[in-house]
Amino acid sequence: MAAAGAWTFTNTGRTSLLNGTFDIDSDTFKMALFKSTSNLGVASTTFAGVTDEVDTGGYSAGGVAVTLTLSGTTTVKVDVDTDPSWTVSSTALVARFAAIYEVSGNVLCFCLLDSAPADVTTQVGNVFAVQAHTSGVFTLA
Repeated sequence: MAAAGAWTFTNTGRTSLLNGTFDIDSDTFKMALFKSTSNLGVASTTFAGVTDEVDTGGYSAGGVAVTLTLSGTTTVKVDVDTDPSWTVSSTALVARFAAIYEVSGNVLCFCLLDSAPADVTTQVGNVFAVQAHTSGVFTLA
C-alpha cells in the first residue's frame, strides 16, 4: 500500500473549489496514477494536459472512481471514502504520483506516493493501493 503524502492543490484546483466549479457533494471524481516523468504539478489544469500516466500492471487509463466525503462542522475534512486499489497483473505497477480530478477534466490535487521522492513498485499478483493521507485529503477551518 502506498501511503499518500500531503495532497497539494493545483493553482486552478483551489480556485475551482472556492468559486463553485467543483462540487464535492455532486461532482464525479477519479484518482489516477502517474510516472516519475510526468509533468503533474501545481500548474496542471486539466487531466488531459498531464503527461505520463501509468500504463502497465493492470492499471486502466483514467484511474478509478473515488467518492470524496465531508465530515465535521467548524473544521471540515474532505477524505476519500474508500482507498482506491488495483490488482497488479502481467507486469509490475510503478507510480510516483496520484492525482484526484473531476471527470469533466479539471485536476483538483495531487500527491507523492513516497516522500523520498521515489517510485512505488508493486509486483504481479499483489494489490497496489493508495491510502489517502491519514489527515484526509484536505481540511477547511
